[in-house]
Amino acid sequence: MKAYERVLQHVDDAILDGTYRIGSLLPSERDLAARLAVSRTAVREALRTLQAQGIIESSVGAGDAGGTRISGRHSPALASLLRLHVALGRFPRADVVDLRVLIEREAAGVLAARNDPADAARLREMIGRQRAPGLDLRGFNELDTAFHTTLADLAGNQLVTDLVAAVRESIARDVRDAASHDVDWRGFRETVLDQHAGIVDAIAAGDAEDARQRVERHIRWNWGTLLSS
Repeated sequence: MKAYERVLQHVDDAILDGTYRIGSLLPSERDLAARLAVSRTAVREALRTLQAQGIIESSVGAGDAGGTRISGRHSPALASLLRLHVALGRFPRADVVDLRVLIEREAAGVLAARNDPADAARLREMIGRQRAPGLDLRGFNELDTAFHTTLADLAGNQLVTDLVAAVRESIARDVRDAASHDVDWRGFRETVLDQHAGIVDAIAAGDAEDARQRVERHIRWNWGTLLSS
């Protein structure tokens, strides 16, 4: 094991056994180097790797305000990792679509079974924002992502929310390019809005199976339309 890998292993073990939690302050570079019998250069290399993975974040300040802490913001790093693997062909697009269908179907089913009017109201408010006149393609796509991540977030599972965001981000560039050049933008926009409204109607009606099926049809139609070329 290389020296910097010993540092990575130390942090991994400490997270897994509960020693380090979100917000935990890591020892200083000097203390880590002494504790693990490695150089400070090895510690810095490990910390750069952990920061790139979204595991830690550093800040400057006196006392408890500064230092390196375990991060609670993992979604961007997860999205970046998945995006690169999709780009390299490690995860075919079809597999990414299937993953999204699986997790969003269940999120919609949970909301329908709970049948809380506040859930449907929040999603309808987001659809209303998507219908705003003059909304450009980028703004529409950002609100589209927000609709789906909100659906997952309302279901109450943070991992599902992060996965939805990561899956969508993994092919976001392909979607933007296709929507810009190869798709009837106006027709596509109206179909998306109608499908979103149908999903929310099923949730509001408390029909979990209908909500699941509508989500799946929407996702497969959406990605099939944008990524078929």
